[in-house]
Amino acid sequence: MYRILASLFATIILSAILTPFVRKLAFKIGAIDKPNARRVNKVPMPTMGGLAVFLSFNIANIFLLKNQYPTDQLVSLLIAQCVIIVTGVVDDIYELKPRQKVLGIIIAALIVYFVVGVRMTTITIPFLGTIELGWLSLPITIIWILAITNAVNLIDGLDGLAAGVSIIALTTSAITGFFFLNVTSTFVSIMMFTLVAALIGFLPYNFHPAQIYLGDTGALFIGFMMSVFSLYGLKNATFITIIIPVIIMGVPITDTIYAILRRVLNNKPIAQADKHHLHHRLMQMGLSHRETVLVIYGIALIFSFISLLYPLSNLWGSVLLTVATLFGLEIFVELIGLVGDKRQPLLDWIKKLVLMAGTHERKKHNKK
Repeated sequence: MYRILASLFATIILSAILTPFVRKLAFKIGAIDKPNARRVNKVPMPTMGGLAVFLSFNIANIFLLKNQYPTDQLVSLLIAQCVIIVTGVVDDIYELKPRQKVLGIIIAALIVYFVVGVRMTTITIPFLGTIELGWLSLPITIIWILAITNAVNLIDGLDGLAAGVSIIALTTSAITGFFFLNVTSTFVSIMMFTLVAALIGFLPYNFHPAQIYLGDTGALFIGFMMSVFSLYGLKNATFITIIIPVIIMGVPITDTIYAILRRVLNNKPIAQADKHHLHHRLMQMGLSHRETVLVIYGIALIFSFISLLYPLSNLWGSVLLTVATLFGLEIFVELIGLVGDKRQPLLDWIKKLVLMAGTHERKKHNKK
């Protein structure tokens, strides 16, 4: 245990040391985020910071924690990571088209499925029993990896936002997987904590005012690793094992779902960028850059606390908890206008109920 803790501390230090070197490298090779109408930065900012996270994470795994992992898993997973990192670095320098980035993620996902051997094979649905996925295992696994990877990439819009939210989500996932979900591969939790350590070392350079961005190198890498880690607990998926990682990653998943819904309702391409994401809306409401990030950290913590209630609940308790979470989330989304200022179906329905109740009470009073 002490060796693991020492290794995690060393990972933090290593990440903090490597980040300034990656920053200089980003300037030299042209991995720079230039200001435009959609960006929040006012000056050119070095990106590709995720390379420092990737290097410190894997140096720690290979040289400090090697004995904690199965060698075949460590090597094959590293190959998949390299595909993601190359995709991210190229995108940070040349700006790939969405379909080109998706291709890189799919290649890495195929390595995870066929080489690493991590995949969804069965799913247990309440009242229906266990269903063998068969040939559906491949597309479902790839879709899961694509969805989570892109969700993290979409929230990387403010200084320290994606890194901080990922630290919260990964820490919760590691604790939940180790203590509650009985994930037999304990090395997965250790690997999660190692990635958390790498992100902690990077965060001081990334928090507002940032000196370097994660870039697609970092956002894609973190999202990809989070999706793979969650798959270790989803080999034999159940309602609980599926809902817990979804709740833990509630911030990026919510932002992604409502971004898609917003664009569909406004007849715009799903891949078209806009300035109506969660962080944009909070800033438009008057919060400062740093306040917005801290508020979203708080939302991520709320999701994490909710996720910890699931292992303690029975099936019906979990269903009620999910319904309550979705209800509260929809009210919050409508209040901040994440889909649009005039799109408030649930709030409008609640207002109608209140008006109807008030009218009914007045009629009863008048009869008296």
